[in-house]
Amino acid sequence: MSETNSEFPDGQYPERPIERHKGPVVLRRDRRDQGSTTDQRLLDSRGPSDWVHTDPWRVLRIQAEFVEGFGALAEVPRAVTVFGSARTKRDHPEYELGRKIGGALADAGFAVMTGGGPGAMEAVNRGANEAGGFSVGLGIELPFEQGLNPWVDLGVNFRYFFARKTMFIKYSQAFICLPGGFGTLDELFEALTLVQTKKVTKFPVVLFGSDYWGGLYDWIAKTLLAEGKIGEKDLDLLHVTDDIDDAVRVVQDSYQAWENTH
Repeated sequence: MSETNSEFPDGQYPERPIERHKGPVVLRRDRRDQGSTTDQRLLDSRGPSDWVHTDPWRVLRIQAEFVEGFGALAEVPRAVTVFGSARTKRDHPEYELGRKIGGALADAGFAVMTGGGPGAMEAVNRGANEAGGFSVGLGIELPFEQGLNPWVDLGVNFRYFFARKTMFIKYSQAFICLPGGFGTLDELFEALTLVQTKKVTKFPVVLFGSDYWGGLYDWIAKTLLAEGKIGEKDLDLLHVTDDIDDAVRVVQDSYQAWENTH
């Protein structure tokens, strides 16, 4: 990893009040409410029939999110999205691992994209920032989220998950998945589905940590593949590794192959 280039000295973290995001709007202190999220109001079918009149207008807000995202990210250089748990503590080995991966990707010339939150996402953004790379965070409106972490250079906050997911796929050339929960699994399988169905061109998906991901990979191979639910080539869409250099190599090789055909 190259020499540190962080605004925040090691071990020092800027303090800020608890905040809540509603799209591009930041609410702090007494202005924070604990109401439902925009996604919830869109998808929840219960309630009076006034949704007939309100849902069409939501299309304009959804359109605005796509326009804002496309505009903000259009000039981001080649990038890799790294997912991982928001619950990873700063003193956990996986935090330091994320930091090293972020730095290695920056050293290899890739911008780094994460969900912009705490935990493993913060670690990756921090590593890229410290290595002098471009650190991007795409936040999402959640009732319990803490806002974008301080190592994000370019941040965009979204109300709708589906708009945010589109940005991850559109503006990155690969996914690396650190140990994570439902959110990480959601992004992982969406990426695999899009590649399998050829909605996106060759898009490497790296599962980092064989102890964590090995059981999932074995289940895919021994159950899904064995029962004919996926094809043999589908298993090749996943790459499990414990080595940072190997993960970066997979990303570089795939990007070079894509560049050679474009």
